[in-house]
Amino acid sequence: MSPPSARAPRLLVADHVAGDIGVFALPDGARTARLPGRYPSEHAGFLALPGGWTAFVDDRAGELVVLDPYGPGRGRPPVVATVPVAIPAEHLAADPSGRLFAVTTGLGHAEAPWSDLLTAVDLHADGGPRAVRVRTGGPGEPGVLLVPPPESLKPDTPDPADTTVVLRRREPGALSSYRWGDLLAAPAGCPAVAPRRELPLPGDGHGDAYDPATGRLFAATGPGVHRARTTPGGLVAEPPLPWGGPGRGYYLRLDPVRRTLWSGVRGGPADPRRWPEWTNCAWWYGLDSGRSGRIPLGPGLMFRFAVAARHIAFARVHPDGDELVLVDPAAGTVTARVPLPPMSGAPRPGGTPWDGVQRRAVAASPGHDLVAVSRGGHGEVHLVDTTTGTLFRTLTLPTPLDEGGRLAMTAPDDGAEADPVGR
Repeated sequence: MSPPSARAPRLLVADHVAGDIGVFALPDGARTARLPGRYPSEHAGFLALPGGWTAFVDDRAGELVVLDPYGPGRGRPPVVATVPVAIPAEHLAADPSGRLFAVTTGLGHAEAPWSDLLTAVDLHADGGPRAVRVRTGGPGEPGVLLVPPPESLKPDTPDPADTTVVLRRREPGALSSYRWGDLLAAPAGCPAVAPRRELPLPGDGHGDAYDPATGRLFAATGPGVHRARTTPGGLVAEPPLPWGGPGRGYYLRLDPVRRTLWSGVRGGPADPRRWPEWTNCAWWYGLDSGRSGRIPLGPGLMFRFAVAARHIAFARVHPDGDELVLVDPAAGTVTARVPLPPMSGAPRPGGTPWDGVQRRAVAASPGHDLVAVSRGGHGEVHLVDTTTGTLFRTLTLPTPLDEGGRLAMTAPDDGAEADPVGR
């Protein structure tokens, strides 16, 4: 691994419970910036932007925050821009240029859906960043994608007003599309805006991805991954992709290195108290080849994962011991299982794996071979070298990272912005 440099990866470590964000240079782990009093939305996560920039939603301040993790090393502040948005943030997405953003609202700490507000942000509007809030007519936990018009596949830059905002809804399930220009033209007062078109979708959608190279979008549901493509007339549904076996994926993301969709497919008993018996497989689909497959990973709790240069990294939590599972996409096999120090507040058999327990967050850059994984409640982040499958450094944080915190790894020109969805 190369020594730290102005272009070496930066690791963002967020304690969304205590309200603290640290920026660390890798691989040595030196802290280059700290943002106290920031409470990133755990669910919306971090969004990769061009040039190594990153965005998140501060769920206490009600702001979209754009960061330049390399700014402090170049004599600039880390915060590039802040824009008011509706909270609690559920999902965050941008267009491929990093100019247009959309933020949906979810439950927060409420027991039932209560807000249907969608915020549209133009970071480069005339006169400075501009935000508009509208009502979309159905509270829930919607996913969101920003889809430029088909003309964006050509060299000429299209009008941003023709970008399509697509909400992935539940209860009832649907893909609802809105024209960006219609949202930005909405008056003050959070008016209701009707979708231009809707496509039916199963009501259990969970997980979204978008491929800027083809304009196709994807939504994970119980039966499989539903697909749609953009046309001059709007969204057109395509045949769904099956999971290829028992279980379903609850998380879906684009691997820009290999142009592959990945998901962690969970099977086993429906009772969450029996989570140690859950089965887990890495499901993949080649966007260009049309081939797909599954790779067994082991039992327990797995959810979010990370895309590194030569591996996909899954954090597996289990009473018999936690580990970071490294998958080699080229070989389609697990190449390493890296043991992780236990968490004192880890989920226990007979209890749910997400209520009042510690968890792990994981992050990587598609341009590098490092993976970071947190140790919730202990204020630690472990750095793993995927080329050797070894844990080589542990960072100690000033806060406990309850619930695992949130991590993001970024580097200029690593191509992470090709996945324009918050993770």
